[in-house]
Amino acid sequence: MTKPTGASGQPPYLRIVAEIRRRIMDGELGPGDRVPSTRRIAREWGVALATATKALTTLRLDGLVETRPRTGTVVAGTAPVSQPRRHAPPAPPSEQELTLDRIVRTAIDIADAEGLSALSMRGVAARLGVAAMSPYRYVPSKDDLVLLMADAAFGDETYPADVPEGWRSRVELVARTLWTLYRRHPWLAQLGSLTRPLLVPSLMVHGERVLSALDGHGLDPTTLFDIHVLIYSHVQGLAVHLEWEAHAEASTGQSEDQWMDSRASAVQELVESGRFPTFTKVVGAFGSDGYDLRLDALFESGLTALLDGLTSLVEGEETPSVTA
Repeated sequence: MTKPTGASGQPPYLRIVAEIRRRIMDGELGPGDRVPSTRRIAREWGVALATATKALTTLRLDGLVETRPRTGTVVAGTAPVSQPRRHAPPAPPSEQELTLDRIVRTAIDIADAEGLSALSMRGVAARLGVAAMSPYRYVPSKDDLVLLMADAAFGDETYPADVPEGWRSRVELVARTLWTLYRRHPWLAQLGSLTRPLLVPSLMVHGERVLSALDGHGLDPTTLFDIHVLIYSHVQGLAVHLEWEAHAEASTGQSEDQWMDSRASAVQELVESGRFPTFTKVVGAFGSDGYDLRLDALFESGLTALLDGLTSLVEGEETPSVTA
């Protein structure tokens, strides 16, 4: 693609704004169509991520585009047809208007819409309309910012005051709450592993509820904590695919179904090879619609199977009640 050019001395972000606006006005991009992401703009126009973010922010302020979580930036439902107004560089707000909470929430918005890989301190500053170094007065580094984002995001869901009865109901509540959070913020599942867990207070709140649900059943500490880890790994293990798929779709421009369709010949070769008879039988039984991978359904069925299997371990260790 040829990089757009503009008047001499025109800031690069305004040249990008003008080109994307032209595509919208000419009908190349219609309402709901995805516009280039910050990373794609940076690559195609040869600019920094902060410049790309500033261009998209300008288009958003003009009402031309809007941000949708996990979809990215799309053309707004009704694009204005008036001529673009002249943009003066935004005046940095006073330090009283820039807060740590605004920085963290803006960073979460970016990660929700475009993934954690699109996040940068300069991009956050550009989205806020402040000087590039201003966020560093509140957060020392991007790594520190990500930890603050995680703590805020894991705290987006709270629990009812009335605790459900029974260990299983309490564990199910926590697992579904975490799944809701990962659905809302898919990048969260990428931050910590089982071997190097993410130690932030808001995530610990969820873990504490699982541990307290399992406590008091006669389990030794290792077994109790193993069960806690298994339950968490089920939720996080499925949730990592939410971000991977969103990143793959943004990188390739293909949906999951489109990607699978493009691999139809490879699947056919495996089927016709005769080496995998069970695979061939199962795939053939799906019919023309093929297999529909439903992460929400897998989460629920997996959680049920996991807790069914753990029931005898948890409840079998209980000390039988003695009646007089």
